[in-house]
Amino acid sequence: MWSDNETIRDLVNFSHVAKIAAERIVEAKGDPLSLGISGDWGVGKSSMMKLLRTSLEERNDVNIRFVEFNAWLYQNYDDARAALMETITAAVVDQALEKKDTLGEKALKRAASLLGRVKKLRILGIAGSALFDYVTQGSVTPFVAGGISAVSGLLDGDVTGDDLKKVKELGVEGIKNAKELIKDGDEEKVSDETPRKAIQAFRDDLEATLADLDITLVVMIDDLDRCLPKTAIATLEAMRLFLFLKHTAFVIAADERMIRQAVRSHFEEVALNDDLVTNYFDKLIQLPIRVPPLGTHEVRSYLMMLFVDAEASLEPELKEEIRIAVCRRLGRTWKGERIDKAFVAGLMQSCPPGLLNRLSLAERIAPLLTTSPNIQGNPRLIKRFLNTLSLRSSMARIQEVVVDEAVLVKLLLFERCGDKDAYAELLRAVNEAEDGRAEFLADKEANARGDSREPPTEKPWNDAFHQNWLALDPPLAEKDLRGALYVGRESHPIISRADELSSEALETLDMLLRMTSASATVDAEVARLTNQEIGRLTDKVIAKARQETSWGVPKTLNALQSLAGASPSAEASVIAFFSEVPSSQVKPSIVPRLSQVEWGKRVLAEFFTRPDLPTPAKNAIGKAGKSK
Repeated sequence: MWSDNETIRDLVNFSHVAKIAAERIVEAKGDPLSLGISGDWGVGKSSMMKLLRTSLEERNDVNIRFVEFNAWLYQNYDDARAALMETITAAVVDQALEKKDTLGEKALKRAASLLGRVKKLRILGIAGSALFDYVTQGSVTPFVAGGISAVSGLLDGDVTGDDLKKVKELGVEGIKNAKELIKDGDEEKVSDETPRKAIQAFRDDLEATLADLDITLVVMIDDLDRCLPKTAIATLEAMRLFLFLKHTAFVIAADERMIRQAVRSHFEEVALNDDLVTNYFDKLIQLPIRVPPLGTHEVRSYLMMLFVDAEASLEPELKEEIRIAVCRRLGRTWKGERIDKAFVAGLMQSCPPGLLNRLSLAERIAPLLTTSPNIQGNPRLIKRFLNTLSLRSSMARIQEVVVDEAVLVKLLLFERCGDKDAYAELLRAVNEAEDGRAEFLADKEANARGDSREPPTEKPWNDAFHQNWLALDPPLAEKDLRGALYVGRESHPIISRADELSSEALETLDMLLRMTSASATVDAEVARLTNQEIGRLTDKVIAKARQETSWGVPKTLNALQSLAGASPSAEASVIAFFSEVPSSQVKPSIVPRLSQVEWGKRVLAEFFTRPDLPTPAKNAIGKAGKSK
């Protein structure tokens, strides 16, 4: 199994992007900088953050203190704004304590005051939140509504010790946390500062402390796009308190689309056009860095490196040598150099047979995993695909189900990336077939491989993904797929014929499917069944009939005739089925058989009205009509 966590091991040559970002931070020489690492979910934003940190740690020309903040972890547990302020401040104070022997008394005192200032700002934030709820007619108790007017300083912008004392005394719903934060006597220590002055004083002290410490504070904020809109916006708003301070660099990883949605949700009462929504995030970010999407070269390399890393027989040192060689080669693919099975296997003295098979697998499926709209080369989804494959292989081994891994891969690709109705058609065919074969795939696979002169495959089978899937080895039409579908049954039910039919109906179905000509015996057996069972048999025989590609006199026609003669509802179903048979499949030899029964005449009459019916079949129907 492959871990879904971020990694510092670069498997797709992203390190060069991280090194460029690291250079920008170093070259800023203490000037404030904000970088945004953007990209869709699962493309590797967190891994890019790790690679950026590694690149900075490898440099000896800059003194950096890292702060990692994950707003998602604080969601519903704490105020993300206050948590970010405290996390950053604590890191600076810790650094000051480490250097206390070299710092002057004034610098130490200033550093120590930072936590107190954060505490005050947290108090102001909580009181402000309660007031905001009140002013905007939020849900507050009458007691709060009555007492809030007494806190005049909070309304006019001046916050004094007396104001905080009143807030503490209220200590009720909406501002109850203030009671826990303000200890006895604290209110006497607060100077008469407005919130604006308190914020500026905090920024000044923090900037001066960073200068005293001679460090660049790199704050890395991740998983912002996982947060609810309220938390995401609160974190971004808190960032504004620190942004553009000297000796700071902020690195924010987020899916821009999620941030835009959070902005819209936060300002739901305000009409915002797309430009305004985009500008909100852009104003926070000076240097945008987008994680490059993976192309076929990268996906193939990524798959191969995942397989290499999972190979227990290889030493860690060799795996690292292979990784470096693959990344170096990826940087030259623009010149036509290629990463394939031969290249990767050639990096080892002797490639283990199992690994060689998996490298071949990576070559085959990489184009599909790159172009499929459901995966699009997304590293996280690729790992999930491989983990699911590993799970199903293990299930097959434990339950002693004999199944070809290549078949498992092809079916899993179809399940994850194919059209859902086409996949349902495949399931029906396997469930209906006595031998578990989806024979209807034969012509489609031959067409996709260029081995057939049949007309182009119909939708959805004729799009790029399905054509590539049909051409992918191994062909499935002649394989028993029941075992492979059985170990994948967590995503779809396995419904056998015995699940729905009585033993008598099941025996009759077997007789119907073996018919080579009309049989009074089989007709009698069908007549003994209930109308409900005849309907079920009709559905199953029609499912089998859908696999026919030429309607002359196939064996299935015998079963359809027997069922149509057993009940009016079965007859209607058979007529409806023939109305969907493509004109190109209608052959003259079917005419004598259908012209012998009334329902068959109705089918022929419908065929005759089709403008695209082949001339031989139309002539045969016309001749049969005249003879009658």
